[in-house]
Amino acid sequence: MGQEYSRTERIADFLQQELAKLLLHSVRDPRAEFVSVTAVDVSRDLRYAKVYYTKLGLEDANSAEEVTAALDRAAGYLRSQIARDSSLRTVPKLTFKFDESVGRGRHMEALLGLAKSSDAHNQGNPEVDET
Repeated sequence: MGQEYSRTERIADFLQQELAKLLLHSVRDPRAEFVSVTAVDVSRDLRYAKVYYTKLGLEDANSAEEVTAALDRAAGYLRSQIARDSSLRTVPKLTFKFDESVGRGRHMEALLGLAKSSDAHNQGNPEVDET
C-alpha cells in the first residue's frame, strides 16, 4: 500500500491552486504580475506556509526582493480571500520566498549544453545540435 497523502500536503496543494488564481485575478500590484506559485510548504501544525514563487525575468532572490516585499504585503488580503472561499478552520500565515531552482536549472542546462558541444568538438564532430 502506498504512503498516505497527508493533510499538510493536501492543504499545501489547495493553497498553491488558490494562490495562483488569486495572484492572477485579484492582486492588482504590477510587481505581482507574471508570478507563478511553484510550491507551498505547510508546517505540521498548519499555522505557517512558505509559498515559493518565480517571476518571468527574475533569476535570483536579490533581484526578486521587491516582488517578495509586495507579495508579503498582500499576504493578509490573500489569507482573507482564502478564508472566505474555503472551509479551512484557519488559514496558515503566508510567507513568500523566491524559488531559485528554476534559475539554477536553466544554468545547469546551459552548462550541460556547453559540455556537450565541447565534447563533440574535441571528438572532431562539429555538427552538434545546440538546443
